[in-house]
Amino acid sequence: MSSPIHKATAILLAAGVGRRLGRADPSPKVLLEFGGRSLLARHAEALARAGVEELVIVGGFEQGQIEAVAAKLPAPPAIRFLTNPRFTEGSVVSLAAAAPVLRSGRPVVLMDGDVLYDPAMLPRMLGSKAENALLVDRELEPGDEPVKLCFDAAGTIVDFRKRPENPGAWRGESVGFFRFSPATARALADRCDAYVAAAPGTEYEEAIRDLMLAEPHRFGAEDVTDLAWTEIDFEEDVVKAREVVLPQLEAMA
Repeated sequence: MSSPIHKATAILLAAGVGRRLGRADPSPKVLLEFGGRSLLARHAEALARAGVEELVIVGGFEQGQIEAVAAKLPAPPAIRFLTNPRFTEGSVVSLAAAAPVLRSGRPVVLMDGDVLYDPAMLPRMLGSKAENALLVDRELEPGDEPVKLCFDAAGTIVDFRKRPENPGAWRGESVGFFRFSPATARALADRCDAYVAAAPGTEYEEAIRDLMLAEPHRFGAEDVTDLAWTEIDFEEDVVKAREVVLPQLEAMA
């Protein structure tokens, strides 16, 4: 990276309702607790340990609940909020709400809020030699739900989608964490604005995909197959997080 890690700003996407979890009275997914600690608290601690000093949370659904929990967390990172009032629409709208951060001229770390993971992932991504870095797990979950990163034989990214058009020579699953250079972050803000104007129901990965396929040499992926993690979309993901991933993380602590 051209700037020190601590100069990066992290964006945490936490605006959604999380209807697919099937809870009768849902709270924001980022407040789900595992081992007595919320995902939000775990994110903040992992970012601080990795040297990131500022966290911007894009909220929407029940944002007040998230703010109340965030106010009790130790600093760093310093936490502030941006609001997506259109949180029932596609996630590209949430990322577009973070345009002030994307256009700040600083490196940006982008993270899905609904992931339980080994904190060792963040230093691996932040320390990548690539201008823009992603994380890939070669143990791809079956089905259309995981976002796939597809590579050619030389290791160049050739697609990035749940249903890729180009499967490449091999593919893995995206963790949903990214590190962008200031120039790429600005370009991403522009792509998000275009999607919000033309197709607001789009998921934010499409905006990233556009940039990847236009200039694949500017992107690289760090392999985290050896590290425990899970995205939490469905009730079975909560079970996996508590019964499989959490014990692995506690064993490493």
